[in-house]
Amino acid sequence: MTKEISVSRIRKVLKAGSMVFGLSALILVAIPAFFNSLLGFTSSAELEWAMRMIGITLVALAGNMFSVSTRGKDQTVIFSGRVMMISAFALGVLTLLIPVPLNWFTIAYSIVGFGFSAAYTWALYLTK
Repeated sequence: MTKEISVSRIRKVLKAGSMVFGLSALILVAIPAFFNSLLGFTSSAELEWAMRMIGITLVALAGNMFSVSTRGKDQTVIFSGRVMMISAFALGVLTLLIPVPLNWFTIAYSIVGFGFSAAYTWALYLTK
């Protein structure tokens, strides 16, 4: 397998991740109370404001992930894949440490994080 094919796999994971983060961002910006309820939080004006701030940050992240996946040089794609591998794993852990009882959504959301981390790990391993 050539390095070009392996970097192509990282690009695909980045692109898929940008779509998942983009969807989360839209929900966080548009209807943060809904997202809070899925997480098991009691919503408040302050928490909704904070979630909207996180949503705007995720818009930027999703846009950058998509840009790197479609226009980045191979070294940039590999670097972004490494950053996202760690970040996705941390998101999975942080989701499991949520300060409310775990529910189906928090478990599913953590699995998504761990799944993306595994996908980045697999794609990065193939570039060696």
